[in-house]
Amino acid sequence: MDRTEFTKIFELQIDRCKGILQQKGNIYSEGTDRLGNFKKAANLQEISPIAALLGMYSKHIVCLSDLISRPIESVTSEQWDETITDSINYLILLRALITEGREVFKPIPNTSIGGTSK
Repeated sequence: MDRTEFTKIFELQIDRCKGILQQKGNIYSEGTDRLGNFKKAANLQEISPIAALLGMYSKHIVCLSDLISRPIESVTSEQWDETITDSINYLILLRALITEGREVFKPIPNTSIGGTSK
């Protein structure tokens, strides 16, 4: 793939991410706090907002893993677009939580991939 084609893919993906973040932001955040749902989920579970985000993001990681394990021709472009966009957006939301600077990280037990602790 040449640089021009890669840049087009990158720009389309960023535009897709922006659109979904704006759309979902209007649905999932009450008031002015764009990260409010992660904080509410954290309070309900008595965990940090970052840990709450990880819980919500984990379903997207599982979906991505499932898509990757299937033959590529059996996955639609729409499935790839949605899963990739959601994954990127969760990482952007993580960046926002970290940047906000109010986060007090509470370690989560057994966070290794595959569910085994070291």
